[in-house]
Amino acid sequence: MSKLEVDAITEQSGSTLTTGGGAGKTVVVDATTVTLGRCGGTVALASGASQTGFGRTGTVNWQTGSIKTATFTAANGEGYFCNTAGGTFEMDLPAGSAGAIVSLQDYNNTFDSNALTVDPNGSEKINGGAAGEAVTLQTEGQGVTFIYIDATVGWRSVQDNTFSQSGQPPFVAATGGTITTSGNCKIHTFTGPGTFTVTNLSPCSAQNQVSYAVVAGGGGGGGAARGGGGGAGGFRETKSPVTPYTASPLDGQPSAPNRITVTTTAFPITVGAGGTKGTNTADGGVGANSVFSTITSAGGGTGRGATGGAGGNGGSGGGGNGEGGTSPGGTGNQPPTSPAQGTNGGAGRVVPGCRGGGGGGGATVAGQQGQPPYKGGDGGAGATTSINASPTAFAGGGGGGGNGTSPFRGGAGGTGGGGAGGGTPSPGGTLGIAGTDNTGGGGGGAANTCGNPSGFGAQGGSGIVIIRYKFQ
Repeated sequence: MSKLEVDAITEQSGSTLTTGGGAGKTVVVDATTVTLGRCGGTVALASGASQTGFGRTGTVNWQTGSIKTATFTAANGEGYFCNTAGGTFEMDLPAGSAGAIVSLQDYNNTFDSNALTVDPNGSEKINGGAAGEAVTLQTEGQGVTFIYIDATVGWRSVQDNTFSQSGQPPFVAATGGTITTSGNCKIHTFTGPGTFTVTNLSPCSAQNQVSYAVVAGGGGGGGAARGGGGGAGGFRETKSPVTPYTASPLDGQPSAPNRITVTTTAFPITVGAGGTKGTNTADGGVGANSVFSTITSAGGGTGRGATGGAGGNGGSGGGGNGEGGTSPGGTGNQPPTSPAQGTNGGAGRVVPGCRGGGGGGGATVAGQQGQPPYKGGDGGAGATTSINASPTAFAGGGGGGGNGTSPFRGGAGGTGGGGAGGGTPSPGGTLGIAGTDNTGGGGGGAANTCGNPSGFGAQGGSGIVIIRYKFQ
Protein backbone atom coordinates (compact mmCIF):
# COMPACT_ATOMS: atom_id res chain seq x y z
CA MET A 1 0.00 0.00 0.00
CA SER A 2 1.34 3.41 -1.00
CA LYS A 3 1.43 6.34 1.48
CA LEU A 4 2.07 10.05 0.88
CA GLU A 5 3.03 12.22 3.83
CA VAL A 6 3.38 16.02 3.53
CA ASP A 7 3.51 18.93 5.99
CA ALA A 8 1.22 21.26 4.03
CA ILE A 9 -0.73 21.55 0.77
CA THR A 10 -0.80 24.90 -1.00
CA GLU A 11 -2.65 25.63 -4.25
CA GLN A 12 -0.33 26.57 -7.10
CA SER A 13 -2.81 28.53 -9.19
CA GLY A 14 -6.39 29.87 -8.91
CA SER A 15 -8.33 30.23 -5.65
CA THR A 16 -9.79 26.70 -5.20
CA LEU A 17 -8.00 23.67 -3.79
CA THR A 18 -9.76 20.35 -4.42
CA THR A 19 -8.91 17.23 -2.42
CA GLY A 20 -10.35 13.77 -2.66
CA GLY A 21 -10.92 11.45 -5.55
CA GLY A 22 -14.35 12.59 -6.70
CA ALA A 23 -17.54 10.54 -6.91
CA GLY A 24 -17.44 7.20 -5.12
CA LYS A 25 -14.47 8.18 -2.99
CA THR A 26 -14.29 8.90 0.75
CA VAL A 27 -11.96 11.35 2.42
CA VAL A 28 -11.12 10.54 6.02
CA VAL A 29 -9.55 13.15 8.30
CA ASP A 30 -8.29 11.32 11.36
CA ALA A 31 -7.08 13.48 14.23
CA THR A 32 -7.89 14.42 17.83
CA THR A 33 -8.85 17.95 16.77
CA VAL A 34 -10.03 18.94 13.28
CA THR A 35 -10.41 22.58 12.35
CA LEU A 36 -12.46 23.56 9.32
CA GLY A 37 -12.29 27.07 7.95
CA ARG A 38 -10.54 30.05 9.35
CA CYS A 39 -11.50 33.10 11.35
CA GLY A 40 -13.92 35.14 9.28
CA GLY A 41 -14.33 32.34 6.75
CA THR A 42 -17.36 30.17 5.89
CA VAL A 43 -17.85 26.41 6.02
CA ALA A 44 -20.71 25.28 3.77
CA LEU A 45 -22.26 22.07 2.50
CA ALA A 46 -22.41 21.77 -1.26
CA SER A 47 -25.81 22.22 -2.88
CA GLY A 48 -27.80 19.02 -2.45
CA ALA A 49 -25.41 17.56 0.14
CA SER A 50 -26.57 16.43 3.59
CA GLN A 51 -24.89 16.10 6.98
CA THR A 52 -24.90 13.27 9.49
CA GLY A 53 -23.39 12.78 12.88
CA PHE A 54 -23.44 16.42 13.94
CA GLY A 55 -26.90 16.23 15.57
CA ARG A 56 -29.40 19.13 15.76
CA THR A 57 -29.65 22.04 18.10
CA GLY A 58 -33.49 21.87 18.22
CA THR A 59 -33.84 24.78 15.81
CA VAL A 60 -35.11 25.11 12.27
CA ASN A 61 -34.38 27.34 9.33
CA TRP A 62 -37.36 29.70 9.14
CA GLN A 63 -38.62 30.25 5.59
CA THR A 64 -39.34 33.97 5.86
CA GLY A 65 -39.27 34.41 2.10
CA SER A 66 -42.10 31.97 1.51
CA ILE A 67 -45.21 32.70 3.61
CA LYS A 68 -47.61 29.78 3.24
CA THR A 69 -51.18 30.53 2.19
CA ALA A 70 -52.29 27.16 0.79
CA THR A 71 -51.74 23.44 1.47
CA PHE A 72 -48.06 22.43 1.30
CA THR A 73 -45.65 19.66 2.34
CA ALA A 74 -43.10 20.57 4.99
CA ALA A 75 -39.44 19.59 4.88
CA ASN A 76 -37.23 18.38 7.71
CA GLY A 77 -35.33 21.21 9.38
CA GLU A 78 -37.59 24.03 8.20
CA GLY A 79 -40.01 26.40 9.91
CA TYR A 80 -43.00 28.04 8.21
CA PHE A 81 -45.18 31.10 8.74
CA CYS A 82 -48.76 30.13 7.83
CA ASN A 83 -51.24 32.84 6.80
CA THR A 84 -54.85 31.59 6.99
CA ALA A 85 -56.46 35.00 6.41
CA GLY A 86 -57.77 33.74 3.07
CA GLY A 87 -59.15 30.46 4.44
CA THR A 88 -58.20 27.18 6.07
CA PHE A 89 -55.52 24.87 4.61
CA GLU A 90 -53.15 22.15 5.80
CA MET A 91 -49.47 21.48 6.34
CA ASP A 92 -48.46 17.92 5.42
CA LEU A 93 -45.58 16.60 7.50
CA PRO A 94 -42.69 14.84 5.73
CA ALA A 95 -41.98 11.14 6.18
CA GLY A 96 -40.75 10.72 9.73
CA SER A 97 -37.20 9.80 10.67
CA ALA A 98 -35.75 9.93 14.19
CA GLY A 99 -34.73 13.49 14.99
CA ALA A 100 -36.57 15.13 12.10
CA ILE A 101 -37.90 18.56 13.08
CA VAL A 102 -40.56 20.91 11.66
CA SER A 103 -41.94 24.17 13.09
CA LEU A 104 -44.86 26.41 12.17
CA GLN A 105 -46.27 29.75 13.39
CA ASP A 106 -49.53 31.65 12.94
CA TYR A 107 -48.40 34.43 10.58
CA ASN A 108 -50.76 37.23 11.65
CA ASN A 109 -53.07 35.89 14.38
CA THR A 110 -55.74 34.31 12.15
CA PHE A 111 -55.81 30.66 13.31
CA ASP A 112 -58.85 31.45 15.51
CA SER A 113 -60.82 32.54 12.43
CA ASN A 114 -59.44 30.01 9.91
CA ALA A 115 -57.73 26.94 11.37
CA LEU A 116 -54.58 25.23 10.12
CA THR A 117 -54.61 21.41 9.86
CA VAL A 118 -51.38 19.45 10.42
CA ASP A 119 -51.49 16.06 8.66
CA PRO A 120 -48.93 13.27 9.25
CA ASN A 121 -47.41 11.25 6.43
CA GLY A 122 -49.35 8.06 5.71
CA SER A 123 -50.13 6.12 8.91
CA GLU A 124 -47.65 7.98 11.11
CA LYS A 125 -48.88 9.45 14.38
CA ILE A 126 -48.91 12.84 16.06
CA ASN A 127 -48.37 12.84 19.85
CA GLY A 128 -49.12 9.11 20.01
CA GLY A 129 -52.62 9.53 18.61
CA ALA A 130 -54.45 7.38 16.10
CA ALA A 131 -52.46 6.37 13.03
CA GLY A 132 -52.75 8.90 10.21
CA GLU A 133 -55.00 11.29 12.17
CA ALA A 134 -54.46 15.05 11.71
CA VAL A 135 -54.55 17.77 14.38
CA THR A 136 -56.22 21.17 14.05
CA LEU A 137 -54.62 24.40 15.28
CA GLN A 138 -57.26 27.08 15.95
CA THR A 139 -55.80 29.31 18.67
CA GLU A 140 -54.89 32.89 17.76
CA GLY A 141 -51.12 33.37 17.51
CA GLN A 142 -50.34 29.68 17.95
CA GLY A 143 -46.93 28.25 17.05
CA VAL A 144 -45.80 24.59 17.34
CA THR A 145 -42.54 22.66 16.90
CA PHE A 146 -42.73 18.92 16.06
CA ILE A 147 -39.90 16.36 16.37
CA TYR A 148 -40.23 12.81 15.08
CA ILE A 149 -39.33 10.27 17.78
CA ASP A 150 -40.39 6.78 16.71
CA ALA A 151 -43.33 4.75 15.39
CA THR A 152 -44.95 4.57 18.85
CA VAL A 153 -45.35 8.34 19.38
CA GLY A 154 -44.59 9.63 15.91
CA TRP A 155 -44.30 13.41 15.69
CA ARG A 156 -44.13 14.93 19.17
CA SER A 157 -45.02 18.58 19.83
CA VAL A 158 -42.15 19.81 21.99
CA GLN A 159 -43.02 23.50 22.01
CA ASP A 160 -46.41 25.22 21.81
CA ASN A 161 -46.99 28.97 22.21
CA THR A 162 -50.08 31.12 21.89
CA PHE A 163 -48.56 34.57 22.20
CA SER A 164 -50.54 36.97 19.99
CA GLN A 165 -50.11 40.40 21.59
CA SER A 166 -49.52 43.06 18.98
CA GLY A 167 -46.87 45.75 19.18
CA GLN A 168 -49.18 48.47 20.51
CA PRO A 169 -50.58 48.24 24.05
CA PRO A 170 -53.90 46.33 23.94
CA PHE A 171 -57.13 47.83 25.18
CA VAL A 172 -60.57 46.63 26.19
CA ALA A 173 -62.56 44.80 23.51
CA ALA A 174 -66.20 43.83 24.00
CA THR A 175 -69.45 42.85 22.29
CA GLY A 176 -73.13 43.55 22.96
CA GLY A 177 -75.74 46.21 22.31
CA THR A 178 -75.47 48.79 19.53
CA ILE A 179 -71.81 49.76 19.13
CA THR A 180 -70.65 53.19 17.95
CA THR A 181 -67.29 54.96 17.99
CA SER A 182 -66.30 58.39 19.30
CA GLY A 183 -62.62 59.24 18.95
CA ASN A 184 -60.66 56.54 20.80
CA CYS A 185 -63.76 55.25 22.57
CA LYS A 186 -66.32 52.55 21.84
CA ILE A 187 -69.88 53.11 23.05
CA HIS A 188 -72.29 50.22 23.68
CA THR A 189 -75.95 51.26 23.93
CA PHE A 190 -78.58 48.87 25.31
CA THR A 191 -82.21 49.84 24.76
CA GLY A 192 -83.40 46.43 25.94
CA PRO A 193 -82.02 43.41 27.78
CA GLY A 194 -78.69 42.09 26.53
CA THR A 195 -75.15 41.05 27.49
CA PHE A 196 -72.00 43.14 27.58
CA THR A 197 -69.22 40.60 27.00
CA VAL A 198 -65.62 41.66 27.54
CA THR A 199 -63.26 39.62 25.32
CA ASN A 200 -59.94 41.40 25.93
CA LEU A 201 -58.31 43.54 28.61
CA SER A 202 -55.43 45.98 28.80
CA PRO A 203 -52.39 45.01 30.90
CA CYS A 204 -52.81 48.47 32.47
CA SER A 205 -55.69 48.18 34.96
CA ALA A 206 -56.58 51.87 34.65
CA GLN A 207 -57.47 51.30 30.98
CA ASN A 208 -60.02 48.67 32.04
CA GLN A 209 -62.22 51.12 33.94
CA VAL A 210 -65.35 51.90 31.91
CA SER A 211 -67.76 54.81 31.92
CA TYR A 212 -71.47 54.12 32.17
CA ALA A 213 -74.92 55.66 32.41
CA VAL A 214 -77.65 53.42 33.87
CA VAL A 215 -81.19 54.83 33.64
CA ALA A 216 -84.24 53.01 35.02
CA GLY A 217 -87.79 53.06 33.68
CA GLY A 218 -89.91 56.09 34.56
CA GLY A 219 -93.01 55.84 36.73
CA GLY A 220 -96.50 55.98 35.22
CA GLY A 221 -98.74 59.04 35.62
CA GLY A 222 -101.74 58.88 37.95
CA GLY A 223 -105.32 58.62 36.64
CA ALA A 224 -107.95 61.34 36.97
CA ALA A 225 -108.70 63.55 38.63
CA ARG A 226 -105.62 65.75 38.41
CA GLY A 227 -103.22 62.83 38.68
CA GLY A 228 -99.64 63.24 39.77
CA GLY A 229 -96.84 62.95 37.23
CA GLY A 230 -94.66 59.84 37.28
CA GLY A 231 -91.21 60.11 38.80
CA ALA A 232 -88.22 59.71 36.51
CA GLY A 233 -86.24 56.50 36.56
CA GLY A 234 -83.10 56.57 38.67
CA PHE A 235 -80.08 58.04 36.85
CA ARG A 236 -76.56 56.86 37.72
CA GLU A 237 -73.41 57.81 35.83
CA THR A 238 -69.67 57.44 36.39
CA LYS A 239 -67.07 58.78 33.97
CA SER A 240 -63.77 56.91 33.67
CA PRO A 241 -60.68 59.17 33.49
CA VAL A 242 -59.58 57.43 30.27
CA THR A 243 -62.80 58.20 28.33
CA PRO A 244 -63.00 61.96 27.77
CA TYR A 245 -66.48 63.49 27.40
CA THR A 246 -68.70 65.96 29.27
CA ALA A 247 -70.48 64.11 32.05
CA SER A 248 -73.63 65.14 33.92
CA PRO A 249 -73.54 66.84 37.34
CA LEU A 250 -74.31 63.40 38.81
CA ASP A 251 -70.93 61.93 37.79
CA GLY A 252 -70.00 59.42 40.50
CA GLN A 253 -66.23 59.58 39.88
CA PRO A 254 -64.00 59.24 41.89
CA SER A 255 -66.12 57.47 44.52
CA ALA A 256 -64.79 53.91 44.72
CA PRO A 257 -68.19 52.15 45.03
CA ASN A 258 -69.28 53.70 41.74
CA ARG A 259 -66.25 52.64 39.67
CA ILE A 260 -66.44 49.57 37.46
CA THR A 261 -63.23 47.91 36.29
CA VAL A 262 -64.24 45.14 33.91
CA THR A 263 -62.88 41.61 33.61
CA THR A 264 -63.10 39.16 30.72
CA THR A 265 -66.59 37.96 31.44
CA ALA A 266 -70.21 38.43 30.37
CA PHE A 267 -72.17 41.16 32.16
CA PRO A 268 -75.97 40.72 31.89
CA ILE A 269 -77.73 44.01 31.16
CA THR A 270 -81.22 44.81 32.45
CA VAL A 271 -83.13 47.74 30.95
CA GLY A 272 -86.16 48.67 33.01
CA ALA A 273 -89.60 49.10 31.45
CA GLY A 274 -91.70 52.20 32.11
CA GLY A 275 -94.46 52.04 34.71
CA THR A 276 -98.00 51.44 33.47
CA LYS A 277 -100.47 54.29 33.08
CA GLY A 278 -102.96 55.07 35.83
CA THR A 279 -106.58 54.48 34.75
CA ASN A 280 -109.59 56.34 36.14
CA THR A 281 -108.53 57.09 39.71
CA ALA A 282 -105.73 54.50 39.94
CA ASP A 283 -102.09 55.22 40.60
CA GLY A 284 -99.56 54.85 37.84
CA GLY A 285 -97.23 51.85 37.82
CA VAL A 286 -93.73 51.78 39.26
CA GLY A 287 -90.88 51.94 36.74
CA ALA A 288 -88.59 48.88 36.56
CA ASN A 289 -84.94 48.86 37.60
CA SER A 290 -82.00 48.93 35.19
CA VAL A 291 -78.80 47.04 36.05
CA PHE A 292 -75.17 46.88 34.89
CA SER A 293 -72.69 44.91 37.01
CA THR A 294 -72.85 46.27 40.58
CA ILE A 295 -74.89 49.33 39.58
CA THR A 296 -78.68 49.31 39.96
CA SER A 297 -80.85 52.32 39.15
CA ALA A 298 -84.29 52.25 40.77
CA GLY A 299 -87.50 52.64 38.79
CA GLY A 300 -89.41 55.90 39.02
CA GLY A 301 -92.16 56.33 41.63
CA THR A 302 -95.84 56.23 40.71
CA GLY A 303 -97.88 59.32 40.04
CA ARG A 304 -100.75 59.40 42.55
CA GLY A 305 -104.18 58.82 41.04
CA ALA A 306 -106.39 58.14 44.03
CA THR A 307 -107.32 61.11 46.21
CA GLY A 308 -105.28 61.49 49.35
CA GLY A 309 -102.06 59.64 50.02
CA ALA A 310 -98.62 60.40 48.60
CA GLY A 311 -96.92 59.88 45.28
CA GLY A 312 -94.75 56.79 45.03
CA ASN A 313 -91.12 56.57 46.11
CA GLY A 314 -88.39 55.49 43.70
CA GLY A 315 -85.39 56.64 41.72
CA SER A 316 -87.29 59.93 41.58
CA GLY A 317 -90.55 60.40 43.47
CA GLY A 318 -93.94 60.53 41.80
CA GLY A 319 -96.22 63.58 42.05
CA GLY A 320 -99.15 63.81 44.48
CA ASN A 321 -102.80 63.88 43.41
CA GLY A 322 -104.51 67.26 43.11
CA GLU A 323 -108.14 66.41 43.81
CA GLY A 324 -108.92 65.29 47.38
CA GLY A 325 -106.96 66.02 50.53
CA THR A 326 -103.35 67.17 50.52
CA SER A 327 -101.19 64.63 48.65
CA PRO A 328 -97.41 64.85 49.24
CA GLY A 329 -94.96 64.01 46.53
CA GLY A 330 -93.04 60.74 46.67
CA THR A 331 -89.46 60.53 47.95
CA GLY A 332 -86.65 60.25 45.42
CA ASN A 333 -83.25 58.60 45.67
CA GLN A 334 -84.79 55.43 47.05
CA PRO A 335 -82.80 53.37 47.85
CA PRO A 336 -80.17 56.03 48.62
CA THR A 337 -77.09 56.35 46.42
CA SER A 338 -74.28 58.89 46.29
CA PRO A 339 -74.55 60.97 44.17
CA ALA A 340 -78.33 60.88 44.48
CA GLN A 341 -80.02 59.05 41.60
CA GLY A 342 -83.07 61.32 41.64
CA THR A 343 -85.25 63.88 43.46
CA ASN A 344 -88.63 64.16 45.16
CA GLY A 345 -91.97 64.51 43.45
CA GLY A 346 -94.12 67.61 43.84
CA ALA A 347 -97.18 67.72 46.11
CA GLY A 348 -100.76 67.97 44.83
CA ARG A 349 -103.56 70.12 46.32
CA VAL A 350 -101.20 71.98 48.61
CA VAL A 351 -104.01 74.25 49.86
CA PRO A 352 -107.75 74.17 49.13
CA GLY A 353 -107.33 76.74 46.37
CA CYS A 354 -104.51 74.81 44.65
CA ARG A 355 -105.88 71.68 43.05
CA GLY A 356 -103.32 70.63 40.40
CA GLY A 357 -101.44 67.33 40.41
CA GLY A 358 -97.79 67.44 41.46
CA GLY A 359 -95.02 66.99 38.91
CA GLY A 360 -92.80 63.92 39.08
CA GLY A 361 -89.23 64.37 40.26
CA GLY A 362 -86.40 64.48 37.71
CA ALA A 363 -82.79 63.38 38.02
CA THR A 364 -81.53 66.84 39.00
CA VAL A 365 -84.63 68.96 39.82
CA ALA A 366 -87.57 68.08 42.06
CA GLY A 367 -91.10 68.02 40.68
CA GLN A 368 -93.12 71.21 41.01
CA GLN A 369 -96.14 71.21 43.31
CA GLY A 370 -99.63 71.70 41.85
CA GLN A 371 -100.22 75.35 40.92
CA PRO A 372 -103.26 77.51 41.83
CA PRO A 373 -105.94 77.32 41.07
CA TYR A 374 -106.08 74.14 38.92
CA LYS A 375 -102.78 73.77 37.04
CA GLY A 376 -100.54 70.71 37.26
CA GLY A 377 -96.96 71.07 38.47
CA ASP A 378 -94.11 70.75 35.99
CA GLY A 379 -91.98 67.63 35.99
CA GLY A 380 -88.44 68.03 37.32
CA ALA A 381 -85.51 68.34 34.88
CA GLY A 382 -83.33 65.38 34.12
CA ALA A 383 -79.55 65.10 33.69
CA THR A 384 -77.62 65.87 30.49
CA THR A 385 -74.56 63.82 29.55
CA SER A 386 -72.44 63.36 26.42
CA ILE A 387 -71.50 59.75 27.18
CA ASN A 388 -73.06 58.77 23.84
CA ALA A 389 -70.99 61.46 22.01
CA SER A 390 -73.84 64.01 21.92
CA PRO A 391 -75.38 66.05 24.78
CA THR A 392 -78.52 64.11 25.72
CA ALA A 393 -80.96 64.60 28.59
CA PHE A 394 -82.35 61.62 30.50
CA ALA A 395 -84.71 61.02 33.42
CA GLY A 396 -87.13 63.96 33.32
CA GLY A 397 -90.21 63.88 35.57
CA GLY A 398 -93.78 63.67 34.26
CA GLY A 399 -96.03 66.72 34.49
CA GLY A 400 -98.96 66.73 36.91
CA GLY A 401 -102.55 66.77 35.62
CA GLY A 402 -104.50 70.04 35.50
CA ASN A 403 -108.18 70.91 35.35
CA GLY A 404 -108.28 70.28 31.64
CA THR A 405 -109.40 73.71 30.51
CA SER A 406 -107.27 76.67 29.48
CA PRO A 407 -105.42 78.17 31.27
CA PHE A 408 -105.56 75.40 33.86
CA ARG A 409 -103.51 72.93 31.95
CA GLY A 410 -101.28 70.09 32.94
CA GLY A 411 -97.66 70.62 33.93
CA ALA A 412 -94.89 70.38 31.37
CA GLY A 413 -92.75 67.28 31.24
CA GLY A 414 -89.22 67.67 32.57
CA THR A 415 -86.33 67.80 30.08
CA GLY A 416 -85.09 64.28 29.60
CA GLY A 417 -88.21 62.56 28.28
CA GLY A 418 -90.84 63.49 30.87
CA GLY A 419 -94.41 63.46 29.51
CA ALA A 420 -96.71 66.46 29.96
CA GLY A 421 -99.70 66.23 32.27
CA GLY A 422 -103.25 66.03 30.94
CA GLY A 423 -105.09 69.26 30.27
CA THR A 424 -102.59 70.43 27.66
CA PRO A 425 -103.66 71.13 24.11
CA SER A 426 -103.60 68.32 21.52
CA PRO A 427 -102.37 65.59 21.40
CA GLY A 428 -102.90 64.84 25.08
CA GLY A 429 -106.22 66.49 25.78
CA THR A 430 -107.38 65.22 29.17
CA LEU A 431 -104.91 62.36 28.96
CA GLY A 432 -101.36 62.48 30.20
CA ILE A 433 -98.56 62.11 27.65
CA ALA A 434 -96.22 59.15 27.91
CA GLY A 435 -92.61 59.45 28.94
CA THR A 436 -90.18 58.99 26.06
CA ASP A 437 -88.83 55.47 25.73
CA ASN A 438 -85.15 54.90 26.49
CA THR A 439 -84.91 58.11 28.49
CA GLY A 440 -86.45 56.98 31.79
CA GLY A 441 -88.92 59.89 31.62
CA GLY A 442 -91.98 59.83 33.88
CA GLY A 443 -95.49 59.66 32.41
CA GLY A 444 -97.85 62.65 32.64
CA GLY A 445 -100.76 62.64 35.08
CA ALA A 446 -104.38 62.72 33.90
CA ALA A 447 -106.55 65.86 33.81
CA ASN A 448 -110.01 66.39 35.21
CA THR A 449 -112.61 67.90 32.90
CA CYS A 450 -115.77 69.20 34.59
CA GLY A 451 -115.55 66.60 37.33
CA ASN A 452 -115.31 63.68 34.88
CA PRO A 453 -112.76 61.25 36.38
CA SER A 454 -112.35 59.15 33.24
CA GLY A 455 -108.99 60.56 32.14
CA PHE A 456 -105.98 58.29 32.04
CA GLY A 457 -102.46 58.97 33.15
CA ALA A 458 -99.64 57.99 30.82
CA GLN A 459 -97.03 55.26 30.80
CA GLY A 460 -93.46 56.00 31.86
CA GLY A 461 -90.61 55.80 29.40
CA SER A 462 -88.32 52.77 29.39
CA GLY A 463 -84.73 53.08 30.58
CA ILE A 464 -81.35 52.69 28.89
CA VAL A 465 -77.81 51.49 29.68
CA ILE A 466 -74.77 53.05 27.97
CA ILE A 467 -71.19 51.82 28.44
CA ARG A 468 -68.12 53.62 27.12
CA TYR A 469 -64.45 52.54 27.15
CA LYS A 470 -61.14 53.28 25.46
CA PHE A 471 -60.38 50.85 22.65
CA GLN A 472 -57.28 52.34 21.01
